[in-house]
Amino acid sequence: MNEQSGKATLCVHAGKNASLNSEGVNTPIFTSSAIDFLDQDDVRYPRNFNTVNQKVVSAKIAALEGSEDGLLFGSGMAAISNSILALVRSGDHVLFQKDLYGGTYQMATQMLPQFGISYSFSEPTLEAMEAAIRPETKLIYIETPSNPLLKVTDMEMVAGLAKAKGILSMIDNTFASPINQNPIAFGIDIVAHSGSKYMGGHSDLLFGAIATSHQLRQQISEGGKILGSNVNATTCALIERSLKTLALRVEKQNENAQALAEFLQEHPRVEAVYYPGLQDSPEHSIASRQMKGFGGMLSFEPALRSGAEAESLIRKFKVIAPAVSLGGVETIVNMPARTSHSLLPAEERKKAGVKDVLLRLSVGIEDSEDLMRDLDQALQFAGIYATS
Repeated sequence: MNEQSGKATLCVHAGKNASLNSEGVNTPIFTSSAIDFLDQDDVRYPRNFNTVNQKVVSAKIAALEGSEDGLLFGSGMAAISNSILALVRSGDHVLFQKDLYGGTYQMATQMLPQFGISYSFSEPTLEAMEAAIRPETKLIYIETPSNPLLKVTDMEMVAGLAKAKGILSMIDNTFASPINQNPIAFGIDIVAHSGSKYMGGHSDLLFGAIATSHQLRQQISEGGKILGSNVNATTCALIERSLKTLALRVEKQNENAQALAEFLQEHPRVEAVYYPGLQDSPEHSIASRQMKGFGGMLSFEPALRSGAEAESLIRKFKVIAPAVSLGGVETIVNMPARTSHSLLPAEERKKAGVKDVLLRLSVGIEDSEDLMRDLDQALQFAGIYATS
């Protein structure tokens, strides 16, 4: 593989070690947790992030993100938490953008203070972030597009600000996937993924990943060895298999999400649609500069009065399934106020613009016409509330 290789080619071939394949096209699964240590410079052990199956998948993710190195963890939150705790110390400060995934918000507000680490939240603009930086700030953390309102942060601006201040930068790139967005190219230091989403892609794996430099990977892995949130060989093999179709899946999900966002924007029983691919979206300009595709995630507000009414609408879907998580081949719907952002206090959700009626769609690879019909018939039911 080389720098000119396309994403679909990297998905299939990057990281592969032909010498291990015994003439097969797939990497063998090395299930041993007890491995010969004699004559080895790097003693292999699953908790050390250095077994064959871990290395193969990490190399593929690094290739897709355009980074020097990669690292696998047991979940997306393990990837985020391990990275932050490896990079900051007691007395340090972390600056987070607003509009974060609920689990990240909980980690910042509940875990960091236990380690003597301070934090604050800022609007993701140059003026606001520059004003929020303190002498003890060591890390700026962003998420773009954000969960669940698909707000887009200017990565180049954040990376430039961080470098000018001698601060590390980190991003949650889960919603975009490495097919649609590569933050390393914009100067971001650490890219995190909840791999359970688009990388896994079939709603059956739990893992996380980071892509970064050799130096930061080493620093983060040392802490990770202690905390022990690693991935076993069988899961690694399933991840590698899923990554081979990542580009194909994401391209179809991009296409479907664009079609559904435009459909919902014109629907008389929808009050707001959040999707950076819409021409009149306030996020469209920045997204067009830094994204290759606008993603498979969108949110919308039906013309309803309460979360209970929104739940009744969800029960009317016939193709779209109610579920947590995202990024699978099937289209799913959830209510952020009850799922991803239920950990935020109601007042904080209100400030963030996460209404009780907000619905988040993770768009799959089905025929878009079937998804539109399903949305329409459910929204027709919602009209009972809108007109009563």
